[in-house]
Amino acid sequence: MITSEQIKKIRKETGQSVMECKDALEETNGDEEKALKILEKKGEERADKRSERETKQGIVEAYIHSNGKIGVILELNCETDFVARNENFKELAHNISMHIAAMNTQDSEELLNQPFIKDQEKTIKDLVTEAVSKLGENIKIGKFFRLEI
Repeated sequence: MITSEQIKKIRKETGQSVMECKDALEETNGDEEKALKILEKKGEERADKRSERETKQGIVEAYIHSNGKIGVILELNCETDFVARNENFKELAHNISMHIAAMNTQDSEELLNQPFIKDQEKTIKDLVTEAVSKLGENIKIGKFFRLEI
């Protein structure tokens, strides 16, 4: 039997709707790992569908490393200013900026394929895909600059 605690846990991890989480758990007979895989796949499919949408809004994130010698300015784009003001979107921008500072990434293609510094199991592309799934809009990494003294 699927419990509300399982649904809450899966929902918190994925950001998917309660019904999607419940359906995934039912489909896997309560196996949370398999349900997460199903929801991840659905999220990727949603991201693919949204990938052609225009991203005319977004934010500029400035990250300065604690030693004060490395800084990053990142343009992260989305479809609406509503999502641009969302805390999850801002956190994504911060995490990507921090990653660029740590890894000395030179271009977007290289960046998307790198394992994320906080979770080596995920790439930056995976982070963006998860955010697209959670926020329901296309998200693209724009220009970025890394400065180091």
